Amino acid sequence: MTGNDGGWRLMRRGALLGTITITEADFPWLRGRFTPEPAFAEVRPWFEAVLALLEAEVHDERFDAAYEPIPQALALVSPNGPVADFLLHIDGEEAWFRWSDEPPGA
Repeated sequence: MTGNDGGWRLMRRGALLGTITITEADFPWLRGRFTPEPAFAEVRPWFEAVLALLEAEVHDERFDAAYEPIPQALALVSPNGPVADFLLHIDGEEAWFRWSDEPPGA
């Protein structure tokens, strides 16, 4: 899995929330254009809360608590299939993330 072969999908319970088209790869981060689906509106506040903490340079338990629902409720699917772990940020039409085939703590 190269991480930049086409679109990545953000999923929730089998529903497509949006697609990320990779525009830049700067290991370990990938950046791209995020195209939301209407269902993304339900989880947009999660990403907005995390982004506000990033902009305030808060990297403590408040960040962890705000980010926690994202990997628990959502799945990031590469062009080759679901990834085991990811850190994803979305700001409007921009997304940046890193991912791993290994679950956390493995």
